[in-house]
Amino acid sequence: MPQVSSGLLLHHEAAHGLVILLGHMGGPFWARKDTHAWSIPKGLRDDDDEDLLAVAEREFEEEMGSPAPPGESVSLGHVRSGAKTIHAFARAGNFNAKTAVSNTFEIEWPRGSGQLQSFPEMDRAEWMSIDQARVRLVKGQQPFLDRLVGLLR
Repeated sequence: MPQVSSGLLLHHEAAHGLVILLGHMGGPFWARKDTHAWSIPKGLRDDDDEDLLAVAEREFEEEMGSPAPPGESVSLGHVRSGAKTIHAFARAGNFNAKTAVSNTFEIEWPRGSGQLQSFPEMDRAEWMSIDQARVRLVKGQQPFLDRLVGLLR
């Protein structure tokens, strides 16, 4: 059965146009990557009955270290990315990206060493334009950018 995750795509109008909040994926695999190494704050649904917007809000708080700003959320639908189905919700709001502090996960690192190390799920957050996001957002989440632009224009 495919995994289901849900995320919140926070956005607002800045002086230079529409910007969105993304997080850089943490851990050793992503450490030296920038292109297609950023993600919408998102995470897995705990069970089939869990509300997708509630998942998105919980995961935002876990990965950004603070609750999402209040506001109306609009579904951007879902995409399939590998074995996952990812749902996203758009919400207008602001958030201080410099204060983002993510929860952590453990993996064996270096591989084969037998040692577990902790890494943040997202090691930093940043507001970026849609054009910047097209280069930096992981490919599987790219359709959400066009859906957001279509929704707002």
